[in-house]
Amino acid sequence: MNDPIEILVVMLALSILVCVGLAITVQAEESGATPSAGAAADTQPTHATLDQQRKSAERTVRPEVEKQRKEAEQQAEKTLDKEAIAAIEETRQALDAIASSNTAAALAAIERATGKVNILLARNPATPLIPVDAAVEVIDLAPSDHAAIMEIAQDASRAVDERAFSAARLLLHSLMSEIRVRTGNLRLATYPTALKEAARLLDQGKNKQASAVLLTALNTLVVIDRVTPLPLVLARDAIATAQSERQKGEDAALKLLESAKAKVQRSRDLGYAGKDAEYVALFSQIDDLEKQIKGAEDTGSLIASLKEKLSTFVRQLSSTASRPSRASATTSKLD
Repeated sequence: MNDPIEILVVMLALSILVCVGLAITVQAEESGATPSAGAAADTQPTHATLDQQRKSAERTVRPEVEKQRKEAEQQAEKTLDKEAIAAIEETRQALDAIASSNTAAALAAIERATGKVNILLARNPATPLIPVDAAVEVIDLAPSDHAAIMEIAQDASRAVDERAFSAARLLLHSLMSEIRVRTGNLRLATYPTALKEAARLLDQGKNKQASAVLLTALNTLVVIDRVTPLPLVLARDAIATAQSERQKGEDAALKLLESAKAKVQRSRDLGYAGKDAEYVALFSQIDDLEKQIKGAEDTGSLIASLKEKLSTFVRQLSSTASRPSRASATTSKLD
């Protein structure tokens, strides 16, 4: 790896740490807390506390993002299959029983899990993957400045060319601004076979091998990510706000449209289908809307059309961005 890339990665990591440190310091100062050095260990916020603070700030500062996150979470939860979840729970119980040397209980749990999976197979003969778990997260690490985004993208490209993949991953991670829905899916083609094999091994007294087979089955849930670009969500909200702000004056509405255009460009810069022709159509429609506002024309139909176009594009990107990752999900809540 060349020295410039190494230095860049270190600087990026340090920048993230500094930002986190500053956020904690500012919060402490605003609350009037001045812990002593000796009490530092007791007053350091936990990961859970920081996560709660981040989510609270998101709800307060960007309510439209929280609304979109909740909608994504609700939709994801609706896809989860109770029978599949029950089959996984029975598999865990079988593992616990094996660990306790209770072969009879383990076989009973495997039998119940097999029954659940057979029901799934009968209900979903053409569906290879069944959702059993979902986690929704807001990730907004990317810079707002076009030049900064392009610089990181170029560095990431150079790192890939040099096969410095760890550096490239870190750099690309810093170009994310999205709501990510991650689902864990049970693979119907292999799960029943694993249960049958585990039962056979238990009958032969091979408890360790049976446990290994069940663990492998649990650890090979197929993880699929679906992402919604945050800049487009924010652009849609800016356009909706411009519609109401126009009553207060032309300038306020035009500023919001300019902000919407910048957010659409940011989505494009960050590579959310950056070469899609829909971006050109969006820019053109925003320009038309600006002309109508300046000409004191009725903008109701064009704003409604633009909002719908953005919503359709967001749904399209959320669908096409779905991608299975390496089959590994070892917990019931995906991280």
